[in-house]
Amino acid sequence: MALKFQCKPFSFRLSRVLQTAQGVVEERQGWLLRLEDCAGRCGWGEVAPMDVAGLKACGDCLVKLRLAPTRLELEEGMAFWPAPLAFGVGAALAELDGLVGSLATGGWLAAPASAVLLPAGQPLLNALDSMLERVPSAADPFTVKWKVAVAPDALERRLLLQLLERLPEHARFRLDGNGGWDRSVVSWWVERCLQDARLEWLEQPLPAGDLEGLRALAQQVPVALDESLVLEPSLRESWSGWQVRRPLLDGDPRPLLRGLQEGVGYRMLSTAFETGIGRRWLHHLAALQHQGPTPVAPGLAPGWCPDGPLFSADPEVVWAAA
Repeated sequence: MALKFQCKPFSFRLSRVLQTAQGVVEERQGWLLRLEDCAGRCGWGEVAPMDVAGLKACGDCLVKLRLAPTRLELEEGMAFWPAPLAFGVGAALAELDGLVGSLATGGWLAAPASAVLLPAGQPLLNALDSMLERVPSAADPFTVKWKVAVAPDALERRLLLQLLERLPEHARFRLDGNGGWDRSVVSWWVERCLQDARLEWLEQPLPAGDLEGLRALAQQVPVALDESLVLEPSLRESWSGWQVRRPLLDGDPRPLLRGLQEGVGYRMLSTAFETGIGRRWLHHLAALQHQGPTPVAPGLAPGWCPDGPLFSADPEVVWAAA
C-alpha cells in the first residue's frame, strides 16, 4: 500500500546555550514528516540529529524517498537509515497503526515531573538557589541534573561540594559527564559521591568506548549509559543498569514503546530538544516509564526550549509553524 509522504524543514534556537563535554548546543534543526494513508489518517514524525554529519546523512536519505513510498519500502529502509530518520518514520507508522495517539487506548500520556537541568560551570549555584526558592515545600522530592566535565576539574570539585551543601536531604542528583572524564579523574568523584544517598547515578562518566572502565565503575556506584548506547546499540539489550534513552536519536521507537508497555525497568527518558511532534513521544514514553517497576524523573530540560506554536501538542500547528 502506497502512502503519501511529505517532509518539511524546521529550526529553532534554544532559550539558553547548553554546554556539555562534547561541545555547545545552541540550535536544533531537522525535518518534520507527515504520512497519510488511503483513508486519510495521518502519522507524524520528526528527524533531528544532533550533529552536522547526521543532518547531511538524513537529508541525503530524505531526498531519495519517493512521494508515495510503500509500507514495505519504509519498513525495510529503516534498517539502513541513520537512527534519527528511523525514529521519524517509525513514529509516523506507529501513529498510523494506532499504537500511540488518538487511535490508541488512552491517547497520548502526559509526562511526570521532570528533573531540573542545571547549567554547567559557575552559573550552577545561582540556578540552584533560584530553583530552591521555587520549591513549594521542603518535603517535596525533586531531582537535579548537572553537566560536568565542562569547566576545569578543580572548579567543578568545589562546585560539587557547594551543591551538596545546598541540596536538601530529600532531593536527588545526577552528574552527567557526557563521556568527558577519564579513569584518573572519575575516581575522586566516585569516592566523594559513593556514600551520598542522594546520588541517583553518574551518567556516561567515561568515554563511550571505554566499556571496561564503565563496567568496573558500575560495581562501585550507579552508572547510566547514554552515548555508549548510541555507539553500540546492542548494549540496550545487555546493559543491566540504567539506560538514558533519547527517543529522537534511538531509531525506530516501537521496540522501546513495546518494552515500556511490558514493564521493562532501568530506563530514563531524556530530551534531545524536540518540537511538539517529537515531544509527544518523549512525554508518552516517560509516562510509561513512570508507571513501570523503576520510576524516576525524566530529563525534559524544562525552560531550555522556547515557547511558541512549534512546540504545540497539535501536530498540525507544529507543521504550520515550521
